[in-house]
Amino acid sequence: MSQLILSRLQFAVITSYHFLFVPLTLGLSVLVAMMETWYVKTGNETYKKMTKFWGKLFLINFAMGVVTGLVQEFQFGMNWSEYSRFVGDIFGAPLAIEALVAFFLESTFIGVWVFGWDKLPKKVHALSIWLVAIGSNVSALWILIANSFMQEPVGYVLRNGRAEMTDFMALITNPHIFYQFPHTVLSGFVTAAFFVMGISAYHLLKKNHLDVFRRSFHMAVIFGLISAFAVAGVGHLQAMHLVQVQPMKMAAAEAHWETENPAGLLLYASIDEKGQKNTSEIKIPGLLSLLSYNSFTGEVKGIHELQAEEVQQYGPGNYVPQVTSLFWSFRIMLTAGLWLVLIPLLGLYFYKSNRLEQKTWFLKLVLWTMAVPYIANTVGWYMTEVGRMPWIVYGLQKVDAGLSTSVSALSVLITFVGFTLIYGVLAVADVYLLLKYIKKGPEEVSPDKTPKSGMKGASLWT
Repeated sequence: MSQLILSRLQFAVITSYHFLFVPLTLGLSVLVAMMETWYVKTGNETYKKMTKFWGKLFLINFAMGVVTGLVQEFQFGMNWSEYSRFVGDIFGAPLAIEALVAFFLESTFIGVWVFGWDKLPKKVHALSIWLVAIGSNVSALWILIANSFMQEPVGYVLRNGRAEMTDFMALITNPHIFYQFPHTVLSGFVTAAFFVMGISAYHLLKKNHLDVFRRSFHMAVIFGLISAFAVAGVGHLQAMHLVQVQPMKMAAAEAHWETENPAGLLLYASIDEKGQKNTSEIKIPGLLSLLSYNSFTGEVKGIHELQAEEVQQYGPGNYVPQVTSLFWSFRIMLTAGLWLVLIPLLGLYFYKSNRLEQKTWFLKLVLWTMAVPYIANTVGWYMTEVGRMPWIVYGLQKVDAGLSTSVSALSVLITFVGFTLIYGVLAVADVYLLLKYIKKGPEEVSPDKTPKSGMKGASLWT
């Protein structure tokens, strides 16, 4: 295989593995902070058990995310040095801020939180986990600011064959980030909610620590339901934005070959990429125009017209990404999104009607549904990155131009195999640790000597 293919494969494997941990970190940090806040407000020891149990699982996930994230960044200077040379002045700034501010914030206060139990005042200790949660999500913000430049370049000038920053405020207020950041963070909230719901369902089936896992399930199902609806809303706004700034990505995701007004949405299509057409399809008239413009009328350009425009603007070449994989990735993501709204709706209904523990079929379904947010996150990120092809920086640099010129295909192959094997070992260790502590369940905690009375509204989670 060529250096290009191997470098892309290596980056895809490492990024996909790393992105298994990121969404859970974003969401579970907030859920654990909410649990400890409820413990501080109510003095109820059950919430302390919940905080310690879910916090331990958060720490395992956090550690794996840090390790895999560090390796990911090294690739920019090794396999993709021409990309780093071209855009390093811009791309490096938000990543440096992320490391110096957000990562140090979360790393410092996670130590305070771990070693501060029963040593710090309760409110100060709870504040430390909130700072971890804030740091984790601010870290995602700066990383996505860097990625948003790749999606929608702003605040730059081309000089001496390089992109140089001219407007830092334009970079951090890139319109793309106002859709990508909330979509990513809210997806993390959904992931964490189903992580907690699934493990709670497991223990409810086993009749273990019922009070802890009833409350955990209730908190997670509300958190997940609100987040799932919010993801759908932000996702719609993001799709409307992409129709304007990356029309080829959206056209490919819809296998939309010919320009239409109004444009129909495909439920199913058999795609012939060589013939550049759909040999069979099931279409809902006008729905693609509605999703693109909030109106049943509106022209949506097709792949053929967009390809001609790109050739005219950038010169000869193929500017069409992988239509079949994008088409089905988009539909997997949408189907998963609908499922992730339905399950918490049912879960909240069964909980409120005091039938949750009797619905063993539903608890088993929730347990298996834990995998669905991970699938949705992965295919969503795949669509974001692969849908931009052939560009590594949209409209400025193509992927093949970003490769390192001094690294051989053999070197990439060796490191690719090595990283894949190491990550396989890490995966086994991660699953082993998670299963060990999940099965062990919550530990007994020292009683609070100065309990507080309940709070107004505390019954929301009880």
